[in-house]
Amino acid sequence: MKYEIDSPIFFKLNRVYRLYSGGKLFGDFFGDEEVDGQYPEEWVASAVKSIKPNRPPNEGMSIVEGTDIALAELLETRGEEILGGAEDFGVLVKVLDSAIRLPSQVHPDKPFSKKYFGSGYGKTESWLVLGVRENPKLYFGFKEKMTPEEFLERVDAAEEKPEEFEKRMNAITPKVGDVFLIRPKVVHAIGAGCLILEVQEPTDFTIISESWCLGRKIDDTTRFLGLDKKAAMECFDFDTFGSDAVKKCAMTPRTLLEKNGVKIERLIGYDDTPCFAVNRFRLTDASAVLPSAPAIYIATDGSGELSWGSKSRKFAKGDYFLLPHKLKGRISVSGNIEFAECLPPRSE
Repeated sequence: MKYEIDSPIFFKLNRVYRLYSGGKLFGDFFGDEEVDGQYPEEWVASAVKSIKPNRPPNEGMSIVEGTDIALAELLETRGEEILGGAEDFGVLVKVLDSAIRLPSQVHPDKPFSKKYFGSGYGKTESWLVLGVRENPKLYFGFKEKMTPEEFLERVDAAEEKPEEFEKRMNAITPKVGDVFLIRPKVVHAIGAGCLILEVQEPTDFTIISESWCLGRKIDDTTRFLGLDKKAAMECFDFDTFGSDAVKKCAMTPRTLLEKNGVKIERLIGYDDTPCFAVNRFRLTDASAVLPSAPAIYIATDGSGELSWGSKSRKFAKGDYFLLPHKLKGRISVSGNIEFAECLPPRSE
């Protein structure tokens, strides 16, 4: 099927199975039924496969709206028009909603990924809090300095008392609009009650500290991604702990422009990480040209309209699209709307 790259690329919904439950807050954001289940993540404009075992082989891969064409296929055949010469988009964007505290975990940096997984990407990630339930929590780093030996003792003890591990991590109560950058190897967990826009390096690499989720035992192959426990422990940063761990994760939005009803804020910049950037646009009875492409745009509140040439399309809370490089500077948005702009790694 021939597909013309002459408009923003929208996609079918792309829910992904996880070990944890959630998704109730998708009701307000995407217009779903307000119930929790085992598909608490929407992978946005994704060309990345989930690596969870015993799942469909292409789970996580986005399909272009109105077609059976996978984004990954389109990037292979029309990459120059979409990416402007880059090898891949280099970013994975998700919206996730947790009904429970996720097991504590870490993600690898690039050297660890290259050594053990043969990948050029680690999993630096950022969170923008879009919604909360009652008593929401997020966790960053250990409360106190811990040696690898002490940590392994805690991991083993959590086999019998999972709640003990939670007590060892710094907990905060987030609010809507908070922004965090989770660097590789720092232990963290999303707590119950958080709807989050997550922008990350394009992998599904997660090493899990704990053995239980929703009362079910997590096997070691899933927890350690096929590595032995000793190798997996190399992925943990034992030097970032206490209040310093929280301070390093919490980010302060920086205003780039505020004029004529248009406010643009930098949430994550390339000075924070070279892996990606995230900006937030707020339009109040205003219009703006989308400045960047390739980029993923996702509406986080309000409603408006996209315009290009003689064409237009509604753009409202929960909608998202990939803007091809070919259309850079040719798409405008108008209305009362808030949306995030998710950008690929900075080119060298």
